[in-house]
Amino acid sequence: MGVTEAVTPPIPPSPLDPLGPPPEKTTAADFRDGAAVTLAVGVAGLLLGALWVWLAPRVQYVSNGEAVFLRNSESEARIGSDGTFFLLAAGLGLLSAVGTFLWRRRGGVPLVIGLAVGSGFAALVGWRFGLWLGPSSDLAAAAQKAGKGVPFDAPLQLLAHGALLAWPMVAVLAHLGLTALWTPGDPAPAADRPGVYPPPHVHATPAPPETPRP
Repeated sequence: MGVTEAVTPPIPPSPLDPLGPPPEKTTAADFRDGAAVTLAVGVAGLLLGALWVWLAPRVQYVSNGEAVFLRNSESEARIGSDGTFFLLAAGLGLLSAVGTFLWRRRGGVPLVIGLAVGSGFAALVGWRFGLWLGPSSDLAAAAQKAGKGVPFDAPLQLLAHGALLAWPMVAVLAHLGLTALWTPGDPAPAADRPGVYPPPHVHATPAPPETPRP
């Protein structure tokens, strides 16, 4: 009795078990999430302004009754004010990225756009709110109120306007990094999944018995 070998061709994937997941579509819920992130992060700019006023080093002026002068012309408080704003904005950018990721781990383009727009708006809000909340910008009135020879705080200033980009840049980069590290990847194709049966293989089948010759 002879044995012949038969080759079973690979079984094509079933329509119920495709090789890969269908591409995800952007839904209205994704746009709503992006808008919610924009609003929440933008409002957080008020916190940036309040912290900036509280933590920034102060520049002081003094008046001689006729003009206003810097109390300490060698002070680095002006640079320190910019550095304080930059560090606060970067820290809040990191916090907003982590919060957004924990709220919606799946990510998505609308969420990233909402985070970027909200972060930029928050930086502007924090800057303007800090100027409004801090000492008055009317030096003449402040000098008159303080009196001759009495130091008074100068208004806050942001000399390096590039610090306004700290929040959106840190927020977007941190969120993309978190998404790349901890978001589950797409499932493997069916042909690569372990335990799929039957796998393509070669097997032997018995041939019909031969008729003996007379």
